[in-house]
Amino acid sequence: MVTSPSITYTVNAPVVNRPNSVAVGTIVWLGSEVMFFAGLFAIYFTLRSTSPELWLFETEKHGFGFALVNTLILVSSSVTCQFGVFAAERLQSRSTGWKPSQWGMVEWFFLTYALGAIFVSGQVFEYATLVSEGVSLTSNAYGSAFYLTTGFHGIHVTAGLIAFLLVIGRAFAVKNFGHKEATSAIVVSYYWHFVDVVWIGLFLVIYVLK
Repeated sequence: MVTSPSITYTVNAPVVNRPNSVAVGTIVWLGSEVMFFAGLFAIYFTLRSTSPELWLFETEKHGFGFALVNTLILVSSSVTCQFGVFAAERLQSRSTGWKPSQWGMVEWFFLTYALGAIFVSGQVFEYATLVSEGVSLTSNAYGSAFYLTTGFHGIHVTAGLIAFLLVIGRAFAVKNFGHKEATSAIVVSYYWHFVDVVWIGLFLVIYVLK
């Protein structure tokens, strides 16, 4: 009696790698924020084109050195934020030692929060200085354009600081730091990098292209 060997066919179903819905949603939302700030830039340039003499006079009241230092602080916070993302991607929520190379997401995000808070404090100080010199929201077209653009950006930075606190608090609340917590850290970094890039544009337009 001859028996024929049984043939087993294995069908490998294709693996569909779907993008993370939270990350995609954040990117789409940031796209709408791009349009919002584009509108603010349009307002600024429109008012500037109608009052070039006013712009020439009012921009002299800015302290370029102070604004540059404040900008460098915010840009450096984007670097520390990314180091926090690297730690989150390897699922390391807290430090394993005192060296920065051993820090976890929490330590890097705390440093990022501190740098962002310094930036906001610097912006408030600049506002107080300009108001004392007669530049307010309702003083003239320049004041309106300046406070609208930088003010809305400051609100976005403050929202980012709150988001950092929420992510840090979540890292302390969970027993095991997993992919969900890492995703939260990553999407917050998207937002933070976005507000940093917007500020670089504002800095160039307001303080450099006088």
